Amino acid sequence: MADTKRSRSNPSESYAGLELLSSAVVLADDSLRIRYLNPGAENLFAVSFRKLLGAPLSDLLGNPAELEPALSNALNNNWSYTGHDLRVQRPSGDAMRLDCTVTQVETDGSRQLLLEFRPIDAQLRVAREEQLLQQQQANRELIRNLAHEIKNPLGGIRGSAQLLAGELNDPALQEYTEVIIAEADRLQDLMNRLLSARSMMRPILLNIHDVLERVRRLVRAEFADVRVRRDYDTSLPQIMGDREQLIQAILNIARNAAQAMGGHGEIILRTRIARQKTFAKRRHKLALELQVIDNGPGIPEAIRHTLFYPLVSGRDGGSGLGLSIAQTFVEQHQGMIEVESAPGRTCFSILLPVGAGTEHDAP
Repeated sequence: MADTKRSRSNPSESYAGLELLSSAVVLADDSLRIRYLNPGAENLFAVSFRKLLGAPLSDLLGNPAELEPALSNALNNNWSYTGHDLRVQRPSGDAMRLDCTVTQVETDGSRQLLLEFRPIDAQLRVAREEQLLQQQQANRELIRNLAHEIKNPLGGIRGSAQLLAGELNDPALQEYTEVIIAEADRLQDLMNRLLSARSMMRPILLNIHDVLERVRRLVRAEFADVRVRRDYDTSLPQIMGDREQLIQAILNIARNAAQAMGGHGEIILRTRIARQKTFAKRRHKLALELQVIDNGPGIPEAIRHTLFYPLVSGRDGGSGLGLSIAQTFVEQHQGMIEVESAPGRTCFSILLPVGAGTEHDAP
């Protein structure tokens, strides 16, 4: 037991290789008591290794019927086992469906079982994320190309309307030219926003909570009846990022939430550390998870899969650019945005890498 504790505090010991795995790994002794959990297992099962050290394996997994004979055979006959779509119950009571591989290993002359768990949707999630990012990138390129093509004739229309206004003496006719000029300016502003999303980054070392406090003040100033609560993990390390881009990205999400609630409701700004996360086609030992949670009506099902596309909006009068620009800025930080939504709770999660040298190519 002392060796196990020492290895967790010093990753250069016998479990150092397991610490880096993105999959969840559990080590149990021949009496099926837990001797080790890697960070991936802590993250998957939402438990602390130190709290479960020496506890029965059933405290972690429940008692899946398919697993019991596999554990017995692995111990008594040295048989490896791979099970698919096992129903495992977290200590919190939540059920998960996992793939599991059981292998007998010898550590310090004693038999132990190494259990490796993988959520069955992990591969599908990575593939879906990659496909979605490619589709969104193609859509953004199309929109930017269209914006370039539209800008030039807009300038001609506006200039012609100004010249026409100077030749007209009838105030009623001049009113029409003013409408043309105003609408041309509005379209020009829209095109500029479409084209400026990929601006040059100016990364600095920053505290994400300074960014969130700026967002919080702006949201409160604009939406007086929206309560903005903090739920910060103040132990988070600093990250490299463009302060203005991150403020704009998070503000766009928070403002979108406030508008969806009609200017009345609650927004929670939450930060946590996440371990062994795979996103943007990279595996990250540590990541910063920033959540914007609201208690509004939820996102309409019809637009959930196209929510981050340019010009897609679930609100009358919306431009559909806020979330698209937010995602572009987050992608430039090598991060990603996830969203879960149901009536009464919508959560946008921004994942950003922490520190240099913590990334590995995802398999």
